[in-house]
Amino acid sequence: MEKLNKFSKKINRIYHFLFKERFSKKLNLEFNDVKRWDLINYLHSNYKFNSYLEIGCDDNQLFSKINIPEKIGVDPVSGGNYKGTSDDFFLQNIKKFDLIFIDGLHEYDQVKKDIINSLKFLNDNGFILLHDCLPRSLSAQAVPRYRNVWNGDVWKAIVEFRTNPNLEIFTCLADEGISIIQVKKNSQVLKLKKNVLDLKFKDYYFNYKQFMRVIDFSTFKEKFKKI
Repeated sequence: MEKLNKFSKKINRIYHFLFKERFSKKLNLEFNDVKRWDLINYLHSNYKFNSYLEIGCDDNQLFSKINIPEKIGVDPVSGGNYKGTSDDFFLQNIKKFDLIFIDGLHEYDQVKKDIINSLKFLNDNGFILLHDCLPRSLSAQAVPRYRNVWNGDVWKAIVEFRTNPNLEIFTCLADEGISIIQVKKNSQVLKLKKNVLDLKFKDYYFNYKQFMRVIDFSTFKEKFKKI
């Protein structure tokens, strides 16, 4: 992921604290040693995927570990095997995928767009996974970004899609938060009292378990074990 220079970080931080939210509490989230490839390997061992799409490859930390027969990695800067933005890729794509992993620009608008596009190209009974869904602090999710280690407000997109009656979504307490989306009846539709765009980190802090439908890795394995 591209690093911000010191000047950009300083300007963005000043902007955020002047015009956006101030909230100092931090979540004590324990992600243990479970990584995103652990979730993918578990799903693949159960469902035997044939095709994989990764949005946002950075230095191939994940992409290089994927052992699915057909795989495409999209990144405009480095990594993967398609150089370009996710928007450009989806405009020309005709393939469908069994598993799609989204780790591109960590801002609500783009994440929402990537999810919508991914749903169009997801095979029946496929999975969409998203990285960086459980920020622990305001600074970790602040947009505009003002720190290098950054989750962004990916969580807002997940909250919005949790209100969809036709999408089943959980978020695993692993590797900065991995959300799992399936196209099936939502067994616990989220009811929001305000518009997603009006949600603040404070709302997330006090409601993240309900908003994100958080599960641990053991529960993930039980829920997604193919019978």
